[in-house]
Amino acid sequence: MRKMKYPFITIFVFFANLLFFGDSSNLHKDFHECLTDQFERSNSATDVIYTPQNSTYTSLLHEQPQNLRLQFPEGPNLIVTPYHESEVLAAIYCSKKLGMQIRGRSGGHDYEGLSFTSEIPFVMVNMRNFRSISIDSDNKTAWVQVGATLGQLYHTLAKKSKTLAFPAGVYPTVGVGGHFSGGGYGMMSRKDALAADHIIDAKLINADGKILGRRTMGEDLFWAIRGGGGTSFGIVVEFKVSLVTVLETVTVFNVTRTSETATQLVHRWQYIADKADENLLMRLFLTHVRSPPMGNVTIAASFTSLYLGPISDLLPLMK
Repeated sequence: MRKMKYPFITIFVFFANLLFFGDSSNLHKDFHECLTDQFERSNSATDVIYTPQNSTYTSLLHEQPQNLRLQFPEGPNLIVTPYHESEVLAAIYCSKKLGMQIRGRSGGHDYEGLSFTSEIPFVMVNMRNFRSISIDSDNKTAWVQVGATLGQLYHTLAKKSKTLAFPAGVYPTVGVGGHFSGGGYGMMSRKDALAADHIIDAKLINADGKILGRRTMGEDLFWAIRGGGGTSFGIVVEFKVSLVTVLETVTVFNVTRTSETATQLVHRWQYIADKADENLLMRLFLTHVRSPPMGNVTIAASFTSLYLGPISDLLPLMK
């Protein structure tokens, strides 16, 4: 009879898995009890706590699906959608007390799934209810809460002023929190840099439950949350940003070419894109299409562009 090798390792792995899944279930229950207790202490409603058994849980988890490969991940043990800072503090307190990972989310445009997937038990703090935007036109600044979207920010700016703008992304449903803390590239970035470059203050809740501003968090941490990912260092509640001045009239255009013409344009674009006027940004999109009449597959190059000025100033530059 052949002797079984490494029986102890097999038994150890079995019991380790048993302990992990058992602890995961208890951790879920303990966290829910801790959070409920903390909410009641601050007179907060507990209906912003969602478990997988709640009918709203799935829609919250997949409200902005951007990567279908992550459509059905192992989701968080709990989702919390706070309305007040005290509720964010409660989630951080219970996470630290029970040693449970916590992840923040703003808009949901998360191609890597970092805000809603994990190999270990975790809690998602969804900041969707933090959407306040306050604009100071005289000083050209704005306080923007992280649950607001870029579309809401641009719409609020447009209602306030015809000449104030903010250099950030193009998709209106992208959340401010992830976009700003990850850098924030957009159509105005050639002239006005990234969204993160315009952050001049922030309100952050750290792992100790302290609410910090730029002065109290220190310049190292303030530097880190502007491009290094906000939830790596705490949960950012809102950003203060500097706005930029633009002309009332700007020019937007899109040019699409196929086949050999597309190849020639792309080749030429690589040599001139970085030398063009700083007011002009040309984004290049490459796709495959079927060309008439035979339906052969070919390449299509689309140049989506923004010029920060009127067309009368643009045309001489394009010759």
